[in-house]
Amino acid sequence: MNNHLFDAQVWEQAWKEDPKSYINLTRKAGVDPTRSFDSKAHTFNEEVFSEGGRQRAERIIGWMEGQGVDFNGLTVLDIGAASGGFSVPFAERGAKVTAVEPNALLADLFEANKARVSPGKAEITLVREAFEDIDLAAKGWEQAFDLVFVSMCPAVSDWAGAERVLSCARQYCYISTSAGSRRHSLLNEVLPLFTGEAAPLAEASEMAYLLNLLYLKDYAFESIVTKEMKSTEYSVEEAIDEVLQLLKHHRLTDSDDTRKAVSDYMNATYPEGTVTVQQGGRFGKVLIRLRDENMYSRVK
Repeated sequence: MNNHLFDAQVWEQAWKEDPKSYINLTRKAGVDPTRSFDSKAHTFNEEVFSEGGRQRAERIIGWMEGQGVDFNGLTVLDIGAASGGFSVPFAERGAKVTAVEPNALLADLFEANKARVSPGKAEITLVREAFEDIDLAAKGWEQAFDLVFVSMCPAVSDWAGAERVLSCARQYCYISTSAGSRRHSLLNEVLPLFTGEAAPLAEASEMAYLLNLLYLKDYAFESIVTKEMKSTEYSVEEAIDEVLQLLKHHRLTDSDDTRKAVSDYMNATYPEGTVTVQQGGRFGKVLIRLRDENMYSRVK
């Protein structure tokens, strides 16, 4: 058997250098992760707090509760909190939440969404910085939170990022990330206009690296991989901006010619002014136990 399979350093280096990892694709495309939601913050917020969005959050929280996480009285650090889709239900369950969100538009929406928390619950604290830029020692965040929660956030883009996140937790750490191909119906429509071919299935491998390294580094954890799809409605203008951002990952710059071709297609195809996009893929979720590492059972 290849001994490299059990060499953590090999896995760490492979994750860091993987050209198909989210962060490396983003860097190659010249996209600032903290600004990637600028054109769709309001649409994203509406979707997160829609009935379907709330149900998705409840399923994830319910899975954690099924593994023994009791949010009542828990201190939670929500990294990459966006507009509060998880922070709000955490607070509703009695948790004391500190949220980190560097995108200005999402942070403003987060502040407004604090009003969704019932009176009498602990107020959520919002930190408007990228987690990667925060001095954890100066903040007093090292092993300061019962649960650190990171959902689809570039803060965990390699093992060094995962370790940084784990360093803030004293009881649990939840991380979710892509676990395979991502699907986006609008990209599938538009990309052939430029390449003559359908959008390739870019295999996101973050969850494979994360699970292997957690195993090799002797962590106790539960994990689950699911396939999830959601439907989002955009205006034509929002859809154009969304597609132009996605095309950057395929080395198509936001030039006048590219923008014109996308705009002409969108206006001709969606004259009613509304675009429904199906997007999703396969996602992995892992709950890491830093205390009480034995198997949880509801049976007392």
